[in-house]
Amino acid sequence: MSSSLSRRDLVTGMCSAALLSAASPVRAKASTKRTAGSLPIGMPQEGPGTPKLAAPLNGRNITDKSMREVKQLGVNHVLMGGPPMPWTEPQLRSMVDKCKTGGLTISNMMIGGFPNTVYGRPGRDHEIELFKDSIRAAGKVGMPTIEYNFYAHRAIEGYYEVDGRGGAGLTGFDVDRVKNLPPLPEEGVHSLEQMWKNITYFLKAVIPVADKAGVRLALHPNDPPIALSRGSGQIMATVDGWKHLISIVDSPANGITFDCGVTRETGHDPVEVCRYFGTRDRINHVHYRNPTITVPNDKYVEGFIDTGDNNMLAVMRELVRVKYKRLIYPEHERALDYDRAVGIHNQYPGGGGYAGMVFDIGYTRAMLQASLILAS
Repeated sequence: MSSSLSRRDLVTGMCSAALLSAASPVRAKASTKRTAGSLPIGMPQEGPGTPKLAAPLNGRNITDKSMREVKQLGVNHVLMGGPPMPWTEPQLRSMVDKCKTGGLTISNMMIGGFPNTVYGRPGRDHEIELFKDSIRAAGKVGMPTIEYNFYAHRAIEGYYEVDGRGGAGLTGFDVDRVKNLPPLPEEGVHSLEQMWKNITYFLKAVIPVADKAGVRLALHPNDPPIALSRGSGQIMATVDGWKHLISIVDSPANGITFDCGVTRETGHDPVEVCRYFGTRDRINHVHYRNPTITVPNDKYVEGFIDTGDNNMLAVMRELVRVKYKRLIYPEHERALDYDRAVGIHNQYPGGGGYAGMVFDIGYTRAMLQASLILAS
């Protein structure tokens, strides 16, 4: 036997022993019945106290086929856009029960349709009452999280397609494409101070209802995270803004969607930001993606989840450390030729479809399982 082979065998044996030793406590929790000698068999799986992977479904057309496509990926939790306000218990119950037939749980639903509330216009009190009714309905069917946006304007005009590896589609953003765009008549111009007043009025009205219903609200950061868009201030364009949001009403129901991609786009370390909000129990939903930044806030590319400026394993390990146990959604999949060929893609330049989602979910599960092993 050569000396190089002996060293290789020794290193291999040492690594295998170390991995088995590190993995065994978590594996024992995941499976206490199946063992090989004294070692449990299998990888750690999601449980009540772990983060849970999520995939999207079309809430307007929940089919057996679409549910199978999610379930085959080992995903048990779904999210979707909600119906127009006000949501009703029978309406949501029908959707929840339909998903249960496919072995899926609706754990997050996006709500929209309250522009008067966002802009502080007459009619906002009526919209807020509809929002409250929707929260109550979600609580009655056991839906834990409602996600929402509070954009004065979302600067999607700044997106463009970038060629990635092998010709895959990536999504670029450049503030120069949007910085001189005029205000839109239906939106108007709103100062940063006014937007904070508007969301303060909203939160003080709806968070007590959410607390009582057992529902958490998750506000997504401004994406793209530029400070001014078509003349209006953007309240969720900075990490300081996210921190201010959760101080307006001190409640776990008043939380954020922690997007590690947007966090990096603002020039911040997502691990530190995750720790800040996670230790305060204000992360009510997670978006898991990985951009490459040229100029913070202003110019970046959303690439594959395994590239970019984020250490995605470090982000996942921090989510496990702070005992986050709600959804993780690896969104903004890349455009692959397979999806292009069958005509499946999302609305953003360089955005993909089902095949891209399969890649992202597989990668995210690997990060979660590695983090659970390392935390044991």
